[in-house]
Amino acid sequence: MPTLAAAPSRLRRTRGALAHPMSGAVWRRSLRVRSADATLAVSLRVGLAAAVVLVVFGVTGHGAIAGFALLGALSAAFSRHEPLRRTAQKVGLVGGAVVASVLVGGLVAVSGMPVEAQIGVVAVHAGAAAALLYAFRIGGPGPVILVFAASAAVGYAGSAAHLGVAVASAALGAAVGLGVAVLPFVFLPWGPARLATARALGALARVPDGGDVAAARSAVVTARQTLALTAGASARDHDLAAVLAEADAALDHWLTDGDDARLHAVVRHERELRKTKRHSALLAQGAVLGDLPQPVPFLAPGLGRLGAGDVRAYAGRVVLAAALAGWLAAGVGLDHPMWASMGAMAAMQGITYAGTVERGIQRLLGNVAGAAVAAGLIALTLGYWQTALLIVVLQTCTEVAAARNYGLCTVFVTPMALLIVGLGTAVGPEIGIGRVLVTVVGVAVGIVVAAVTLGATDRSHLAETV
Repeated sequence: MPTLAAAPSRLRRTRGALAHPMSGAVWRRSLRVRSADATLAVSLRVGLAAAVVLVVFGVTGHGAIAGFALLGALSAAFSRHEPLRRTAQKVGLVGGAVVASVLVGGLVAVSGMPVEAQIGVVAVHAGAAAALLYAFRIGGPGPVILVFAASAAVGYAGSAAHLGVAVASAALGAAVGLGVAVLPFVFLPWGPARLATARALGALARVPDGGDVAAARSAVVTARQTLALTAGASARDHDLAAVLAEADAALDHWLTDGDDARLHAVVRHERELRKTKRHSALLAQGAVLGDLPQPVPFLAPGLGRLGAGDVRAYAGRVVLAAALAGWLAAGVGLDHPMWASMGAMAAMQGITYAGTVERGIQRLLGNVAGAAVAAGLIALTLGYWQTALLIVVLQTCTEVAAARNYGLCTVFVTPMALLIVGLGTAVGPEIGIGRVLVTVVGVAVGIVVAAVTLGATDRSHLAETV
């Protein structure tokens, strides 16, 4: 049971946390653009998935419901540079979750419950979605897409027939997303393993110049796991296994003798491994092969983590923030109050409180810029095909920017989301203003909830508040 002495301590933590967003250093860090490699191929893949469903639904005259299929197709964005087995598992799971989200939102709409209850149910769904992706360690766009799918279905499914159409469309889109996600493995089955090995060699190359030895070791371990997942036990006989064994040996040699000649000899293969090839002859025959680990399973550990305390705590915080944000937005008369729930949830995707604040700032700034872009595009009163083309371009740009800066990513996400809404219903440029207002509510509530529920061990915000 908490003691009376613990209350002032928690109050001090909360007060310090709430001061954190006022720091100039936090805002500067939120604007920082990180470097990222190998983003174009994944971005084009997701753009292709979006294009396929938009073309199919446009040609068949069902453009008004293409948004649900598009959300299903975006499941292709939830796996980046992972082997075929893991890509199929993650994209398949997220695709199924999108379909389930549309079903949940549709059932809420068909039930006829008041908007306050709708927001509460969607908030619970947001917590479940957050727990699912967190437990299975699935990155990508995050659970906000699942909540977007549920809220879109709330606004569309006025009858059981509408609900069936929305669910079927999402399922078709999810199938397209999965198909496009695994298609590259027909031509480049070793692509993820080659990239992971190249990244490990890049980390090793930085070690003699003061790079992190532990990070280099971790990159080699990741590359071995990727290789093991690629082809199981047969991957032991692949050149990449020999390269990784030599990389470990060269690092050990450098740490022992300080001689970096052997290290330079192995890291020179990085450039070759980054080329788009099925295979490269790297080391001479007879090179020592390293042992590969057993591939880490996906389903059982994820299911086991669903009941973990940190997962349940995270989900509870998301439910609280999403519900409060939605109810507040509805209470002050804003349109689309569930968008406020999405804003709160998106902000709370940060692992630490500092990450929550940073994502909140980035989402706010990105939404302001993106809403201005959206208002201009909507004012042009574009037809279906022009809108579809813009959505594909914006989605591709979103994926390119995602690994660099979340705020920059949101600049593209916001107009894309509003254009998707416009596929099913007429919207005007003023929807951009509404998007900004509900985002402000959502981000503010998300940060406040995160500050109030701050754990005693999360002190990542203190450096900027002193």
